[in-house]
Amino acid sequence: MRKIIDSIIYSFPIQLVFHHTRRNLPLVLLWILFVVTISGGIGRIYGVHYLYLDPEYVNKVNFWSFFLVGLAFGNFTMAYHITCYILDSHRFTFVGVLERPFTKFSINNSILPLIALVVYVLLIIRFQFDNEFSSWYNVILNILGLLLGITSMLAIFYVYFKFTNKDIFKFLAGSVDKRLRKAKLSRERMMNKLQETRQKRYEVHSYIDTKLRVRSCKNLQDFYDKSAVLKVFDQNHFNSVIIEIAVIVLILFLGTFMDNPYFQIPAAASSLLMFSIVVMLVGAFSYWLRGWGVAFVFGMFLVVNMLVKWDVIQGEFHARGLTYNADQVSYTLDKLKSLNDHVSYTRDSLAMIGTLEKWKAKQSDSLPNAVFLCVSGGGQRAALWTVNALQKADSVVGGDLMDRVTMISGASGGMIGAAYYRELIYQQSLGNQVPSKSEQLRRIGQDNLNAVIFSLLVNDAFFRVRRYSYAGQRYVKDRGYVFEENLNKNLGGVLGKRLVDYEEPERNAQVPMMLMSPVISNDGRSLYLSTMGMSFMNVKEWKDQYGEGKIRGVGFKELFKEQGADSLSFLTALRMSASFPYITPTVNLPSEPSIEIMDAGIADNFGIGDAVRFVHVFRDWFNQNTSGITFLIVRDTRKNSPIEPKSGTSMVQKLTYPIASVYNNLGNIQDINNDVLMDGMVDWLEVPMESVELEYNTYTNIDEQYLLEAKETERKQLERASLSWHLTTKEKQNVINNIQLLNNRRALEKLQAIMSHP
Repeated sequence: MRKIIDSIIYSFPIQLVFHHTRRNLPLVLLWILFVVTISGGIGRIYGVHYLYLDPEYVNKVNFWSFFLVGLAFGNFTMAYHITCYILDSHRFTFVGVLERPFTKFSINNSILPLIALVVYVLLIIRFQFDNEFSSWYNVILNILGLLLGITSMLAIFYVYFKFTNKDIFKFLAGSVDKRLRKAKLSRERMMNKLQETRQKRYEVHSYIDTKLRVRSCKNLQDFYDKSAVLKVFDQNHFNSVIIEIAVIVLILFLGTFMDNPYFQIPAAASSLLMFSIVVMLVGAFSYWLRGWGVAFVFGMFLVVNMLVKWDVIQGEFHARGLTYNADQVSYTLDKLKSLNDHVSYTRDSLAMIGTLEKWKAKQSDSLPNAVFLCVSGGGQRAALWTVNALQKADSVVGGDLMDRVTMISGASGGMIGAAYYRELIYQQSLGNQVPSKSEQLRRIGQDNLNAVIFSLLVNDAFFRVRRYSYAGQRYVKDRGYVFEENLNKNLGGVLGKRLVDYEEPERNAQVPMMLMSPVISNDGRSLYLSTMGMSFMNVKEWKDQYGEGKIRGVGFKELFKEQGADSLSFLTALRMSASFPYITPTVNLPSEPSIEIMDAGIADNFGIGDAVRFVHVFRDWFNQNTSGITFLIVRDTRKNSPIEPKSGTSMVQKLTYPIASVYNNLGNIQDINNDVLMDGMVDWLEVPMESVELEYNTYTNIDEQYLLEAKETERKQLERASLSWHLTTKEKQNVINNIQLLNNRRALEKLQAIMSHP
């Protein structure tokens, strides 16, 4: 038994694992990070693991999507082998005596990649059955795609090293490049490594050869010419660095085609390529710079940081349609006061009353019920849920919901869904053909993440140099631009307009007003993106003079009038309200100091505060011209969630709890504040006020009569859809079928009763 244990412990594969754990822990942690990520241990709420288990390519999950992920996994595996070979092969001198040393080193260095691959395949199989409802045929086909992709990439590297790397026998025959042997740098590097091998010896009894046979290496440990062996290593290392550089250049070259959907590989493949680049750079720096590698990387970081600060490298993300090369608007308190004076307040208020009168004239009742549509943020999940909920709400009120809605407010994905549905209803009113309801849901639920992550990999992570033209201006292509283009393509191009294109329809009440309110990171104020003046939202009501109190918001149209506010892309306006951290980047506006925009959900994820403020400003009009106010709230979170018991916490959790608790309870805090605002409306609103909430939740309380079989209930019991711009098939079904929840059906019945009341 002792001999068996020793034979295992002192085998080359196990010794490599021990060595990497001791000397190359970051490389080991990358594999651990991969396994933890695909199993849902990291980023579960954002659906990060779904990107690996359900990769989508050209809007399909199939053999080719898994094949591309397999190529990236194979590339990551080879990057790991190459880096380990460069860093540590000289510590195991017997490897240099073997024929095809790199190939045999890689075989013995494959324990961690194999463990990760086995876990990955098992998780894919389970996920595809449980979440994608796939057949055995499709699952096997997908796994074959993954394995074929890995095999293809490994084969490419194998062929390259077969024809470029030399072993000790070819070296002794004099076939190694003489210039390499004579190079001063090579000699110095070889002598340093020779010294390292003398200082530290690893006891290795056996290794695995190319035919997967266990071979003894005891007689190879003391090869008589270690300098010759290390020369072989050095030449192999040089070829490894060449292929690393070639792969990195190839990845960057793919950025030329980042607008082509067939080059927008699955997000999982992009992330694996990013890991590969990091690992390859470690190997390249270690080869050329040795002990100076860390200092060089730190120095490069400082240089790049200064170049970004001096605007030599583009570090900001611009809004399509605005002019950045002209005079920047002054963003000061005096400027804000001038934009929100008595004249502006009166002008915007009178214009809005005119629009409200036109809205009233469209209604069938002399005193109609005014509906305010408030939609919550939540990425793709919120966008799909909003369209789904509006379809059902529209059907129960007779198909004229958008005519009854006075204003739309909210954040992020909910605003994207509401904007899409509003545009379809508008096109329908013009006599244009629109997609069916099921097609609308399919389009709004399509992937918006692959293109963004791919752009981040091949473009934004390095140098953004590619440009495009819009409204007579030149802009740098970035992942924000890619997100907008991909979203517009998914939705059939219906939102490819300017913000000003909606001015006339909104002013004439042909469509509901849409008030987007992203947050200005500089001071926390709201930036009101609207086709109409909204100065009345920014300050207290004017009486005799300028009221006291903080200016609450800024009108985008007024502030950037000279910078081309009318030309702002409507898609950019939507994205500014949906600045998902690190995915859809925050936008910088042409002001001094530069205004940076954050997601609207930071201030109010539901848009209720803005709606209440609007009603308060025009309360006299609503009291005299309506029969009541109804807040139709479409939210992608459960308002009254059960309080989760607090389990045992670690020291790290205790340290981060004060900050984490604020973030985790942000939605609850906003709900409480919004309820206080709505409760306070009874003090100044003379007509009835009602709220109808359609909320996305899981199937914990679903009414059995709406499901045909018990198995169907079990089939649809699943986790909450992830907060992401990518949804799996099961998540989409969950979101769509969630409208069948008892509380949502009751809410729809309540809405129908309110709208049918004379």
